Amino acid sequence: MFRIIAWVLLALYLLAVGLWSPALAPVTATFAGFGAIVGAVPHSAWLLAAVVVWLRHRPAPAQTVTA
Repeated sequence: MFRIIAWVLLALYLLAVGLWSPALAPVTATFAGFGAIVGAVPHSAWLLAAVVVWLRHRPAPAQTVTA
């Protein structure tokens, strides 16, 4: 029984080691592309976009209760 478990664990280890880097390559490429896009846009444009989004979605002022 131990021998079967050892062979199964060895097979799983080899699958994980063999498939980990090819499976991770598209994720790494996606983050690299995202980093390149973010790096290509000037910081002032990101700041302006953040201000515009905040102004469009800012919370409404609290209603004052008057009696």
